[in-house]
Amino acid sequence: MLSSSCVVVGRLLAALALAGLAGCNSAPPGPPLPTVAAVDVSRYLGTWYEIAAVPNRFQQQCVADTQARYRQQGEDIEVFNRCRQQDGTASAATGVAKVVAGSGNAKLRVSFFRPFYGDYWVLALPEDYRWVLVGEPARRYGWVLSRMPQLAPADLEAAMKKAESLGYLRTAFKLTPQTQPLP
Repeated sequence: MLSSSCVVVGRLLAALALAGLAGCNSAPPGPPLPTVAAVDVSRYLGTWYEIAAVPNRFQQQCVADTQARYRQQGEDIEVFNRCRQQDGTASAATGVAKVVAGSGNAKLRVSFFRPFYGDYWVLALPEDYRWVLVGEPARRYGWVLSRMPQLAPADLEAAMKKAESLGYLRTAFKLTPQTQPLP
């Protein structure tokens, strides 16, 4: 027969375990994050320059000239990211993106460390695809990307206003210097 203290400790551990599992399924903060209705993947492919981003740990080595290139690879999309590090050298990472079915191509699952995937959602995209606002449901990450190394101030303002309307803090975005684009 178990002592009453063992039963109490067992129940406490079970409750903590359940609380931990519940945290894994908790909803992201704020209202659901809407995406654009549809993305023409063939128009989205190519090179994008990072204009601003919500800093994250997986880009902490990047200090400038961050860019991404997207290229069709069968049903998937190859993602090739590069940036300039503090010492002036370039850092690069290659990943894969998969379109989420039923999303109008506006939601992707991206992985640089398979089998782990992260959300990449297109939140704002003008008709001419000159800039894009990308984020993820919990609003921990966000990027403003441009087809050119520089983005017109009015376009950056439009992207920031959209980000704010979706629950991002404007002050969370930090500008990314584009001083010497990588070839």
